Amino acid sequence: MAEIIIVRDNIEAGNIAASILLKQITAVPDTVLGLATGSTPLSTYAALSRSLRHADLDLSCVRGFALDEYLGVPPQHPESYRSVISREVVEPMGLDPNRVFTPRGTGSNIEEAGNEYEEMITAAGGIDVQILGIGSNGHIAFNEPGSSLASRTRIKALTAQTRSDNARFFDSLDEVPTHCITQGLGTIQEARHLLLLAFGANKSRALAAAVEGPVSATIPGSIIQLHPHVTVIVDEEAAAELTGSEYYRQASQAAAGIALSGVLA
Repeated sequence: MAEIIIVRDNIEAGNIAASILLKQITAVPDTVLGLATGSTPLSTYAALSRSLRHADLDLSCVRGFALDEYLGVPPQHPESYRSVISREVVEPMGLDPNRVFTPRGTGSNIEEAGNEYEEMITAAGGIDVQILGIGSNGHIAFNEPGSSLASRTRIKALTAQTRSDNARFFDSLDEVPTHCITQGLGTIQEARHLLLLAFGANKSRALAAAVEGPVSATIPGSIIQLHPHVTVIVDEEAAAELTGSEYYRQASQAAAGIALSGVLA
């Protein structure tokens, strides 16, 4: 079962997630991070950036791979995920931009871009910690409902719901791309640690289905139930439909107590 941590708000969640990532980078200087975009991971990136400014760490070997990219959107576009990752992760954290990658969404032989990205991840030794959000329809990365649980990085059509959810980043819904290239569910499952974040009441139904419902392509996020190392950090609103919330709180408190006793011993 995933470790599920219920917190007050996204700021507290970001601080906890950042501490997990900082511990990983400190222990493994050439850590490979899996990077999500959208509004969900912003508090995590902000908290990690603050922590890194006060930590005496060499970040020159840290690498990163974004989950996805819009198809047909040039890298220099302000809402391409290449631009978003540069703006929200690479620059604030002081990472080497040449060691942070997004799937190729433009250029010739675009049908080969998925295989190219898979090869890059494999050459890097795989992803150590994959940051994830979850869509209101249960998607993770851009694996929409119905995606194969064994899928690899590939081109996908975006649902009307996902395009509507992402319209806030564009001037109009018409400007939101209709297709993307995304890491597959099988690709995501190969990361050594999954770190899923969810905030707000509009995520509560999808989160409950992903964490407590049957594993199904209808809720792509449910694939996390099959992973051996998952941390889920959610606010009270997102946790509202979790039937096991009382147990998750008790388990989190017990784990924190064990960790603290180890520090004080």
